[in-house]
Amino acid sequence: METYSLLRQFADSWFLLAWVLFFVGVGVFALRPGSRAIHRDAAESIFRNETHPAPRQDMERK
Repeated sequence: METYSLLRQFADSWFLLAWVLFFVGVGVFALRPGSRAIHRDAAESIFRNETHPAPRQDMERK
């Protein structure tokens, strides 16, 4: 089998499956339970600075 055909067949089947599973895994990791506080802290980090830091809020606020 020619190298191009072999790589094309691999990319069309297993590599595509690997990328789909990776994408789903990243989505599940980002939306997992308990990560809300981490994401909120990262989103609010731009409002803190070195000269006058904003008070850090409780991580469990609703």
